Amino acid sequence: MIDLDLRSCELCPRLCRVNREEKPGACGCSARLLAARAALHFGEEPCISGSEGSGTVFFAGCNLHCVFCQNHKISRERYGRELTPARLAEIFRELEAKGANNINLVTPTPWVTEIIKALELYRPKVPVLYNTSGYERVEVLRALEGLVDVWLPDYKYADTELAARFSGARDYPEVAKAAIREMYRQSGNLKLNAEGKAVSGVMIRHLVLPLHLKNSFAVLEEIAEEYGTEQYVSLMFQYTPFRETRYAELNRSLTARERARAEDYFLRLGFQNGYIQEADSRGSRFLPDFNLEGV
Repeated sequence: MIDLDLRSCELCPRLCRVNREEKPGACGCSARLLAARAALHFGEEPCISGSEGSGTVFFAGCNLHCVFCQNHKISRERYGRELTPARLAEIFRELEAKGANNINLVTPTPWVTEIIKALELYRPKVPVLYNTSGYERVEVLRALEGLVDVWLPDYKYADTELAARFSGARDYPEVAKAAIREMYRQSGNLKLNAEGKAVSGVMIRHLVLPLHLKNSFAVLEEIAEEYGTEQYVSLMFQYTPFRETRYAELNRSLTARERARAEDYFLRLGFQNGYIQEADSRGSRFLPDFNLEGV
């Protein structure tokens, strides 16, 4: 069994082994659990949000460091309110009482230890979702077996150079592939109930980046080869340049031609289950206001 002790943190593939009780780890997080929002969220796929909303907890901090991060305020600035595991368990109850379809844990990786404590205090009656960048240790995912119902991993890169440039993680492709394999071993493909709501399994997400369609094509090919075209995939076109980066191609949204080419490739590969997500003009439906609501 993996040691989840934050005094020598090994929760993510960076293996920083920092004593987070004394200083922040590679994720920028100390040992004090932080969350920026806990509320009903309607910006997820239809099988996740539904008409009632996803009971989404947005945690502060992130272990991947993407230069184009859409949640910069919480991932890099680590904006949030300190919570105890007991308070997090109460939040799960409160979201359920509001009619949430699920409990959706966004960027949970730095806080796996505290999340496990909260889930031991209270196991929600609705599905628990693990909403992640995909940069995960297999050993940590095994520690979550039986606690997570639905896995929502990103599969950002098949290209190691792109992963190194944009996320400081050259090993991302191999790490994400191994992580998704473990999620799939635990839960299989996404399963929906009679109402079309996700109850268990894996849905892989991929955000298409401007000028990097070859990476997207390679990601889709690898998913089809590994899991077949019945695998649920969410192809996301909502990339929005909220902050200027040193990479010129990332300082614009996708063009109509880029969207059309990616969608065409997705369909030509024969995927039978999935979603193609478009953004509104400002991306606001997908990016809520991090105002400490619910925490």
